[in-house]
Formats: sequence, C-alpha cells, structure tokens
Amino acid sequence: MDKYDLIIVGGGAAAFAAATKANDLGASALMVNAGLPIGGTCVNVGCVPSKHLLGIADALEATRHSAFDSVPLARLNGQFSVRAARNEKDALVEGLRRRNYEQVLESLEHVDLREGRGRIVALGKVDVGGEVIEGHHILVATGSRASIPPIPGLQEAGYLTNVEALQLDEAPGKLVVIGGGPLGLEFAQVFARFGSQVTVLEALPQIIPKAEPEIAAVLREALEAEGIEIRTGMRIERVQPGPSKTIVCGPQASDCFEADAILVATGIRANTEELGLENAGGQVTRAGFVETTNWYEAGDSLWAAGDVTGRMPLETVAAKEGALAAANALEGRRGSLNYDAVPWAVFTSPQLAGVGLTEFESMSRTGYCNCRTVHYSQVPKAMAVKDTVGAVKLTVDRDNRIRGAYACGTNAAEIIHEATLAIRHGLTIYDIIDTVHVFPTYSEAIKLAAQAFTRDISVMTCCIG
Repeated sequence: MDKYDLIIVGGGAAAFAAATKANDLGASALMVNAGLPIGGTCVNVGCVPSKHLLGIADALEATRHSAFDSVPLARLNGQFSVRAARNEKDALVEGLRRRNYEQVLESLEHVDLREGRGRIVALGKVDVGGEVIEGHHILVATGSRASIPPIPGLQEAGYLTNVEALQLDEAPGKLVVIGGGPLGLEFAQVFARFGSQVTVLEALPQIIPKAEPEIAAVLREALEAEGIEIRTGMRIERVQPGPSKTIVCGPQASDCFEADAILVATGIRANTEELGLENAGGQVTRAGFVETTNWYEAGDSLWAAGDVTGRMPLETVAAKEGALAAANALEGRRGSLNYDAVPWAVFTSPQLAGVGLTEFESMSRTGYCNCRTVHYSQVPKAMAVKDTVGAVKLTVDRDNRIRGAYACGTNAAEIIHEATLAIRHGLTIYDIIDTVHVFPTYSEAIKLAAQAFTRDISVMTCCIG
C-alpha cells in the first residue's frame, strides 16, 4: 500500500468504529495498535470483565439473602473462589476479544493491522517500528489509563488500578477505594461481596458526583446497608507504607484508614506520551487530552476520538466519535454527537443511570427547572417483587420537554433508554404519559415520574391511563 486513506493509531472502540466506517466507505485504512491487546480497554480491562465479576458477585449475594419469607436461602456447593472467578472472567475476555475484534478485523477487506507503537513524525506520516507509513488522514484513538493522584506516600505504599484489581486471586482483607465514581463503586461492591472489608473515600460531597444528589443518596444507602463504609468530603493528606498501609485524611483518628490494598479510581489520563501530535499541528488541553473541534478535527489532516479527547469516557461514546471522525475525515463532513442525549450507568446493585441535565445544570444553563422524583416504593412491579429500593427523577423545561433523567434501582440501566429517546427527540411528559406501558414493569417508574408533574400519584390507581 503506497498511501492509506486513513491511519488509525489505537485499537479500542473508537479505532474499530473508525476502521469499520472507513471499510464501509471503501477507503483503505491501517490500524496501529500497542499497549493493551486488540479491543482496548472495554473488552480487556473495562466493561466486559468488570461486569462479569459484578454478575458473579450478584449471584453470590443471591445465595445469602432472599426478599421472600417463603423462599429459603440456597447453599453454595463448595467454597467460593476468587481465583475461579478470575479464570472464568479471563476465558470470557479471550473469547469476546477473538469474536468481536479479531474476527471482525479479519472481515474488513480494506483494513490492515500493524502491531507496534505509532508515532506521528510529519503531516500524514506515522512511524511504526522504524518504518514510516503515509496516510491522507491520521486518527488518534489511543484511549486512556488510570490517573494516579500525587498523594505523598502512595507510590511507596503501592496501589491497584482496575487493571491489577481484575487479576487478583484473593480478596484483600481490608480494601480502601480512593474515588466514589462508577469504577470505584463497582469494584467496591465486587470485593465486599467477595469478602473484603471495604472503605470508599471520595473527596467531593457525594458519590457519583455527576448524578442527582437524591439519586446518588439512594445508591449510597444501599451500599452502606451491605457493609461498605463510604466517607465523602475526604481529602487524603498522605499514605503511610507498611504491611498494613495507613491512609491519613485528617488529624483525627477517625480520619485514618488501614488497608491491605488500595484501589485508585480517581479518573483517567490520556495516552498521548511520545505520540508526536505537534508534528501534525495537534495540541493537548491543560488536563492532557487531545484538543479537537466539535467535529473531532485535531490538526492538519489530524483527528482524535474516544477517551483520548476526554469528552465523555464511555465505550459507546468512543465508538460513535470514532465513526463520526472517520466519516468527517473521509467525506468532508462535520458530524458531531449530542452529549446531552448520551445515557450512562453504574452497574452496582442497585444500578444507577443518568442522561441529560441535572437540576443544577438546568438552572445554570437556562435559569429554570421543574423536577419530580418518584420512589420505587410507588412502582407496582417493585412492590410486587419486594424490591423497593430505588428512585427516578425527571427534569423538564418550560415547555414540559424532558431534559434530564436519573434513576437508581433494579434495571435502571435499561429503563433510562426511554428517557434518552425523549431527550433526543424533544418529547414532553405528555408523550410519555400517553404511551401505553407494559404493566407491571420497572419502566413504569419513568411514566409515574411524568405523571407526577400533572397529578398526585400517591392517590392514583395503578391502572390509570
């Protein structure tokens, strides 16, 4: 190949979506991958393995508790093994990597793969292992890794990120999780159910800071009910190394926490070191992410997509951005994504999910907000199956169009899609109310929240239209 139409530096979700789009357009593309195996974060050390372990933890928890008096608790056939869970997870990852990435790449007739670290050396030129390859366009999709805060003593004491946590063969006796975001809380629940004594330390006033406070509070109460200690507003001053590490957050004894292991879950850092962005007019933001236009252009015939841009670090977003960036580069488009209509979720039990504006964001942007919150204890399906821990909050604008939705409870990650479509298409609460829902379902929580804008749902029959 004399010159590719598109050189993609990276091998994760954004890269694969870009390669697929290029192939669909009949354009020649080269994917250059280094670091994580093909497939990137999601399949190797992110969504897939972590959700698998959460599923194992859920199954384990089901043997210990029953919501129904008439159902006796099951007994495990043998001793639970974290090592066995890890092996099962590894087998799943290997199979999905082969089926969803390697075989997909083999099926793309216009796409080649080169293993090796790519570095941009000039406009339209990438060095891979000493060989300079030319392309009309270059797309940077190198992803991200865990960001490690500069806490005195942390490096000396040692710590885990999601990568190392997924490789543990035993649950730590005492685990301290630094960070109360999605990743931190998911691993906190996994290891608490695997037998660890878990403490979560969050610097901000609430866990899941981007969620509505009422909804985040539901999740916090549920996790604390399982025995997970959660401390918010905790700024870590230092970590004292030792066989049992000590994390110091303040002068009081209650502000010190002992740990056999520390899991750092404080955000991400873009993989841009020695990438040569400057050789194609590329720049990084103050936070270290690749700077792009709204249509993902980053320099002279240079584009960037996925976590490396820092917009919204989700596998789904990375894939959308990768496809859009490739189409924009190859067809001269300026397509972009409406991030207000992108849903996200925390796969703890109960789940927490959100989309669109919070009450605070609505007030900040427009100076107006009208909100309603409905609890799962008001949802017939939840009452029927004795699963009433949860809540849904809707935010609407002056025209009663739905602008935000946040939920915590069983199936929150599933029911959030109704609100997502409403936000994407500018639907109102009346569009939701007038839509017939299956009864009884958890998704009726969205309809009940919409009805709460028009009537007192505490004195409403469950079969009202």
